[in-house]
Amino acid sequence: MKRPWVKPQQVKEYTSSPEVKNRSDTQLAYDIARAEKYVIFHTHNQFKAAEYSSKLPSDVIMAVILLAEAYAKQAIVQKNGAMSSETFDEYSYTIDTNFDIADSLGLGAMLEEYVLPEDSGKTVMKIRKL
Repeated sequence: MKRPWVKPQQVKEYTSSPEVKNRSDTQLAYDIARAEKYVIFHTHNQFKAAEYSSKLPSDVIMAVILLAEAYAKQAIVQKNGAMSSETFDEYSYTIDTNFDIADSLGLGAMLEEYVLPEDSGKTVMKIRKL
């Protein structure tokens, strides 16, 4: 399947965030490219097999849209500056900003059946004396 698998309009139709809807198509295209690259890296699958020539599985498309939206939100927060902790009288809280977005979205379960064995690119030969 030729990339990009998802169009910026699909992300805009899915999201409920006005900030994501207002991102330019170029910015969303970068978010989509990052999301697709993550899916390829995670699954070791470029979805170039004949079975994917006409259409990708809906789970893969959904994972790309969810991750692209998350990347867009992350970019917006980084641009605007995020508050990581705050104190109210005797109470305080801290937001953990060091986390994997894809893990928090639960993409592993959506992509599990498309994961291929990792190809190390090496051939190992064991020789023994007869």
